[in-house]
Amino acid sequence: MEFYIIASGSKGNCTVVKSGDEFLVIDCGTTKRYLKNSFEKLELDYLKAAALLITHEHSDHIKQVDMFKTIPVYSPCEVKSVMDEHHVEPFEDFEIGTFKVTPIPLSHDTRDTVGYIITDGKETLVSVTDTGYLSHNNKELIKNADYYIMESNYDTVMLMSSNRPQYLKSRIVSDYGHLSNEQSAEILADVIGPKTREIILAHISQECNTRDIAYTNLIDTFESYNIEPRRYKIYAAGQYEIYKGGN
Repeated sequence: MEFYIIASGSKGNCTVVKSGDEFLVIDCGTTKRYLKNSFEKLELDYLKAAALLITHEHSDHIKQVDMFKTIPVYSPCEVKSVMDEHHVEPFEDFEIGTFKVTPIPLSHDTRDTVGYIITDGKETLVSVTDTGYLSHNNKELIKNADYYIMESNYDTVMLMSSNRPQYLKSRIVSDYGHLSNEQSAEILADVIGPKTREIILAHISQECNTRDIAYTNLIDTFESYNIEPRRYKIYAAGQYEIYKGGN
């Protein structure tokens, strides 16, 4: 399995998961020009994707859905203007070619937000962003995956000292907001296992976090759990860059 993080952050999100000649796209935020250029660089025709998986209805995840209107779209929320829409329910597995996909319920300030567990029968990738917390049941479901794309949205000190209005700060730190660096690191420390090889910190705030802080926090947390960070490939994703992961 290979995966490519094309965009990650509040200005847009898109990930490609590839196995053999088949690939899935998770979310389609950011700009049309950037998405098209990114797929050209990857030498992938986005209209040949096996499916587009949507996590929720916020624009930074669904903005360019019209680009994919001729391919199957799987979503927990209603998506207009697509020709082949499939509604997904948490914990109800479905298959797309060689992929098996399990949606898991997340907690965000919009209805019907999900993350995805994706396996090609050999390896498993977990993608979790835009959630204020992760339940115990979900943690059990995502244990010992090969690859994790996990939200590490904000640094608490930076957020609280920012000029953002109090209502927004309260929303972000709530159970319906986002995961902090500390929350993300503790979840990862709980769920990684012998199969785990690669961890990507995603959806990093450009105003209330930095990639270095998120990365360092994860390393420090792992060491506090007596986990050797050097066993894993760890990367903090940027807003506008293409990151290649997997085999």
